[in-house]
Amino acid sequence: MTAMMAYNCISRWSGALGVCAIIAIIRPAHADPRTVVELFTSQGCSSCPPADQIVGELAKDPSIIALSMPIDYWDYLGWKDTLADSRFSARQKAYSHVRGDRNLYTPQMIVNGSAQVIGSDRAAIESAIKNTSKTEGVMSVPVKMTLSGKLLSISVEASKVPTAGRGEVWICSVSKAVPISIGRGENRGQQLTYYNVVRNLVKVGDWDGGSGSWTIPLENISRDGVDAAVVYVQDGSRDKPGAMLGAAMTALR
Repeated sequence: MTAMMAYNCISRWSGALGVCAIIAIIRPAHADPRTVVELFTSQGCSSCPPADQIVGELAKDPSIIALSMPIDYWDYLGWKDTLADSRFSARQKAYSHVRGDRNLYTPQMIVNGSAQVIGSDRAAIESAIKNTSKTEGVMSVPVKMTLSGKLLSISVEASKVPTAGRGEVWICSVSKAVPISIGRGENRGQQLTYYNVVRNLVKVGDWDGGSGSWTIPLENISRDGVDAAVVYVQDGSRDKPGAMLGAAMTALR
């Protein structure tokens, strides 16, 4: 639940972005994922464990970047989610506002930034992946990320879609598997594992449809338990998120 999303821009490192030499063994990101899925989940939601398990299954597919973004609005039910962050709740609400509805629930999965489905409905997820992939521009922008020592290098290619709008580039640190013992609430007594949990989310920069590159100190996104990083380019803005345009994931350990 608690993804420590630092929505602060990386502009404070603007003098260093994209200019650091890479002199080390480079670890490349997974190649060309076709889908990004975000699961809004809660340790206090009895309907969520099946969806959490599906995220773990989807994460094994190299063509899918599956992320868990735990929310905090069920904390009053008797168990304060140990991973939750209010900023994930805000992201879920922002998607709802863009859709023009009030459809907020857990487990809710957002597919490629443009379709919402019940996170435990595998058939609906597969259908949403198929349908959103047909939309012009979705996951069409090549994104690459490499780790060299204590630096992450990110490159985004120019869009080949004439109608591409403006968007933002974000990087998030991820814990691949987090086991949690639930002490109270609807899931009390259960030992649950949460997969690809976002622990920190930082804006890299704005995107105008052209190519761009950035170099980021690893210390700005890392924390205990983090072992991977995901970079994504998304149409719109943090407050008005749109379709996912491109993404990459790399291991940090």
